[in-house]
Amino acid sequence: MTNAKRIKIGTGHTTPLHDKTPQTIKVDSRPIRKAENEEYLKNVNVKAFLSMIGIAEGGDYHALFGWHHTSKWTFTNESTHPGAGKDGKTTAAGLYQINRACWLEMGQKAQGLTDFSPHTQDLIAVQNIRAYKALKPIIDGDIKTAINLLKANQWVSFQVHPYSDLESWYKAAGGVVK
Repeated sequence: MTNAKRIKIGTGHTTPLHDKTPQTIKVDSRPIRKAENEEYLKNVNVKAFLSMIGIAEGGDYHALFGWHHTSKWTFTNESTHPGAGKDGKTTAAGLYQINRACWLEMGQKAQGLTDFSPHTQDLIAVQNIRAYKALKPIIDGDIKTAINLLKANQWVSFQVHPYSDLESWYKAAGGVVK
């Protein structure tokens, strides 16, 4: 983890020296990953990058796909991913337009998250950024590299908006460009 403090997750015991039988240890990394992502959310550049994504996607934390400031296609139940949006097919929802598959993989499977609250959406977005190896460039202020790592597969809005707009939104949210 870059510029983050270590987090104590738990304690354990080791096998006694006289026990020579092989032991299998299973570690649940979800709480560790979630705690790391909580720390990343405190980074000014990460927060600014998330803000930039939200602006680029044009939504808010309760937006369903097809949302527009005039239509307000939204959801209110944050207990789970809301499912399909206006077109009845795509499941993109929330500030970062997270689809159901991403919520399951980056939220439930990777971090043990169970709801779709605004904070959960932030954690999922950070995990998604981590999965594409774009977190270090963001922390370092190299958002051009981060955008290029993410635009093809994650946030298509990065292909729609010129880099100058994305950088402007990032800086307006307090981000520092290298």
